[in-house]
Amino acid sequence: MALAGYGVAAIGLPALALQWANLGLWRSGRRGERVLSLTFDDGPDPRTTPAILDALREAGMRASFFVMLEGAARHPELLARIQAEGHAVEAHAARHVHAWIRTPWGGFLDPLRAVRGLRALGVPVRFHRPPHGAYTLWTRLGQRRAGAQGAHWSLEAGDWRPGQTPQELTRSILARVVPGDVIVLHDAGPGARVTVPALPGLLRELQARGYRSVPLHELPGAGPQGWGDLRRRLFIALDHTFDRLGGVRFTGGRADHLFRLARVPFPLDEARLRGGQVVRRGVPTLEFHVSNPLIVDLGPRAAVRHARQEAFPDVARELLARPEWADVEAVFCLSSLSPLLGLTGFENLPLGEAQTRRLRPWANVLRWAYGSPTQAGAPELSILSRAEFLARYGGERG
Repeated sequence: MALAGYGVAAIGLPALALQWANLGLWRSGRRGERVLSLTFDDGPDPRTTPAILDALREAGMRASFFVMLEGAARHPELLARIQAEGHAVEAHAARHVHAWIRTPWGGFLDPLRAVRGLRALGVPVRFHRPPHGAYTLWTRLGQRRAGAQGAHWSLEAGDWRPGQTPQELTRSILARVVPGDVIVLHDAGPGARVTVPALPGLLRELQARGYRSVPLHELPGAGPQGWGDLRRRLFIALDHTFDRLGGVRFTGGRADHLFRLARVPFPLDEARLRGGQVVRRGVPTLEFHVSNPLIVDLGPRAAVRHARQEAFPDVARELLARPEWADVEAVFCLSSLSPLLGLTGFENLPLGEAQTRRLRPWANVLRWAYGSPTQAGAPELSILSRAEFLARYGGERG
């Protein structure tokens, strides 16, 4: 019983609070601008790290390197190059051992040795990220004793997985990445086998989307995660669960898109549009849902501008490209964001009392979850006919 109690206190609770909840750790930034932090573990290695640095230099991107103390001591020329090219060097470990199989003293000493050893080499270490992102109580105490912040990630690339390929790694990251992400990759060990050939193409694709990468300490909005951050992440996970159940997908299969889409039968009795068209219950329509964390971090003005210039044109292209959406008669949203959608050309129509009672409390819950303090207005139907939507955003009439 005593051993079980020790396991809960030293491993179970810290794992829950740190590895899952990431409380007190740096793991992500704001979604309001397309900035992320590429991070690389396990180096430096003269066989692979230079190729990573070459790709970053070519793309004009900067990153954080979480290094092994022994490799850093053996290859000071790589540490010098990493720092000279604008990247940050941070601590990974003195010995690459999972925290859960360390003794308490070993778990405490390893981050202390890693951080102090790097500082003795002249590196201004800010962060420590343990091997496998594994935490115990002793790991955290060692970080604090060393005066280093704990670091985690929000997107695990999985370059180390057996059978992983450069092509699949790139596809997976591009499908899941969102602004503010901290992405973990490897510049040494098994992961480098995949990351080295994948990185140049991945960086080109990220740049094409308007992303730039900075070291973790420069990531806008990043800092130790608190309960508000956890609440936000829980609601993002809840949104994803509802999306899977309802067949809702991000536009273009991209998690960084402002809108999620589903082809649905029109759920209201009817909607009479200003052009004279009547949309009746059950006809095929395209419903869009707004990415709540993205719109909160963008702010209202930037969100409207982004919707007009990029997000709705993307929806129009997908509407035209998918044969199964050829019969869609209208594009609509049910939300309290109708004033913003009105600025993008949508017609706003009042909902019945029953729908308002059902939707308004949930809108207030979402505002609380994502840190928006104001009370939600009355939900409305924001709708455009297919023809008008494509005329505005797809260059097509009829």
